[in-house]
Amino acid sequence: MAARSNFLLLLAAAIWGLAFVAQRVGMDYLGPFTFNGVRFALGSLSLIPLILFHKNSLFLSTQAHDKFKKDWHAGITAGIILFSAASLQQIGMIYTTAGKGAFITCLYIILVPFFGIFLKQRMTINNWIGSFLAVTGLYFLCVKESLTISYGDCFELVGALFWALHILFIDHVSLKVNTLLLAFFQFLTCSLLSLATALFYETITITGIIQASAPILYGGICSVGVAYTLQIEGQKHASPAHAAIILSMETVFAAIGGYLILNERLGLQEFFGCILIMSGILFSQVKGFQLHHDTSLSKLIKH
Repeated sequence: MAARSNFLLLLAAAIWGLAFVAQRVGMDYLGPFTFNGVRFALGSLSLIPLILFHKNSLFLSTQAHDKFKKDWHAGITAGIILFSAASLQQIGMIYTTAGKGAFITCLYIILVPFFGIFLKQRMTINNWIGSFLAVTGLYFLCVKESLTISYGDCFELVGALFWALHILFIDHVSLKVNTLLLAFFQFLTCSLLSLATALFYETITITGIIQASAPILYGGICSVGVAYTLQIEGQKHASPAHAAIILSMETVFAAIGGYLILNERLGLQEFFGCILIMSGILFSQVKGFQLHHDTSLSKLIKH
């Protein structure tokens, strides 16, 4: 099960990494809230066929009503956290550079085990060393200018807090609710909140949506509908700290996608960063330094 979870999380990271390319192109035609609103709406719609296919087990069982209530409650909460994280990230990018924004956002891989301490989560030495290597790699990969804190950096840092909270919340509820319904209500909530905000702060045009149709389709179906569902499924059998390290690989895939699609070149510093990130992920898999065998947050929080 661990190998399957690792694969699903890594696949999600790859999809999200390539989504940076789609989002960069899409932002040429739409505002950040409009883009998020439309793509998360498309992501929720993409799950409807799967929900209908499993409708008998989801809605017709004797305990369906109680389970459904728990599913949509968890989905709305996850959607609010997701909306907060995605919005803060996009706003921060207006005032800071892409490299610094990506680095500060991915600090969630350190924040996850840090929050775990307050939630009485038992961590391993491997988690901490792997996180340190991964964050160092993210610095070399993303930051090419002096590391100073600006107005936009503050938005990115607060956004990183919400990304960490999202991972921890998904870990807490993933074994208690239906994966499909959790994902559907999460995307729907994020979409509605994003579109409502866009109505007040942005100009939504059909022309812009049509021009950004390709990035929206990838961002909606692949990045949202597929990848976030893979995250929920993958985190069922992976500790949140370990999941955060694997998901940070999205930055590596983003760099590869930028090189192949947008002709963005990688220097020695960037390649060194990729190596450090991979080392961090591999080190977190080593069993020799584990202090505790059970690191699942969902098993450490009383129900």
